[in-house]
Amino acid sequence: MKELLNIMLWLAGIGHFVVLIASFQVPWRLRWVEELPRLSSFNRKLMWVHGAFAILTISAFGLLTLLLHADLLLGVRAALGLAAFIATYWTARVAVDFFYYEHADWPKGRQFAVGHALLTGLFCAMAATYWLLILWHGFN
Repeated sequence: MKELLNIMLWLAGIGHFVVLIASFQVPWRLRWVEELPRLSSFNRKLMWVHGAFAILTISAFGLLTLLLHADLLLGVRAALGLAAFIATYWTARVAVDFFYYEHADWPKGRQFAVGHALLTGLFCAMAATYWLLILWHGFN
C-alpha cells in the first residue's frame, strides 16, 4: 500500500498543475472578454480575484504535495492535516459539480463535455488519493 500511495501522491501533486493548465484556458474558452463586461465593475473584479485565489490554492496544493511527499507518506501530523484539507477541498469541488451546477449550465460542445468529464475524474482521483492516505495512516 505504501508503494501505491507513493505513486498516487506523485501523480496527485502533478495533477494539480494539470488542473492549472485547464484553468488558464477558462477566460478564453468561456469568452470572458464578452461575458464579464456585462457584470458591474465590482463583480467583474470579484471574478478575477476569486480566480486568482483558486490558482494560488491549487498551486500550493501541488507544490506542497511534491515538497512534503515524504512527510505525507510517513504520516507526519501536519502533513496529514494538509492532506485532510486537500481531500476536503476536492471532495467539495466534486459535490458542487454534482449537486449545484446543472448540466444545462455547462457550455455546449464535445470539447467541453470531454474536458468536464476528465477534470471531474481528476478531482475525484485527487480527493481519493488524500482520503486513502489519511485512512491508511489511521489504520496503521
